Amino acid sequence: MCETTLGARFAAGGEPELEEVVHTYGEKLLRYATSILCSYQDAEDIVQQVFLVAYEKRSTFDGGHLSAWLHKITYRRCLNQLKKRKFLFFADMGNIGVKAVDPFADLAVSDGILDALGQLSPEDRALVFGRIMDGQTYETLSHIFERSPAVLRKRYERAKKKLAGYLNAEGILRKELI
Repeated sequence: MCETTLGARFAAGGEPELEEVVHTYGEKLLRYATSILCSYQDAEDIVQQVFLVAYEKRSTFDGGHLSAWLHKITYRRCLNQLKKRKFLFFADMGNIGVKAVDPFADLAVSDGILDALGQLSPEDRALVFGRIMDGQTYETLSHIFERSPAVLRKRYERAKKKLAGYLNAEGILRKELI
């Protein structure tokens, strides 16, 4: 089914359309949120919130890219969650971070790569994940990050170099492949 058709039906629809959107985008958004938060449990909570917010605000959806709109909501919710987590950590409430329960198993991502991704900033991690794992175009990513495709291309190149440096330091990536 065409994304714009689903988006239009979702914006005008009810619970059956919400179920279809959850079925279509749920797993993808869960992986995306987990890649940012590095916590599968937190990502599950965020994705549930995203679908509730999207359903409540479906009348404000402009009919563009439904996937980009949902990713944008997820991205912002994840950043808010990280801010809360940081605040709670510094308020001496304990370490909130929990290692992900391998939502990437079917993508064959090694622990070394996940650890290296964890060293990137949440924004860079979201960009790398969106570009590599989800195969999103810079145009789609520009809707999520609210930056121009050219800015995102440059940021992605920098994030790739950082990631290659982390992988090289861990002996996962040979120097000549960088």
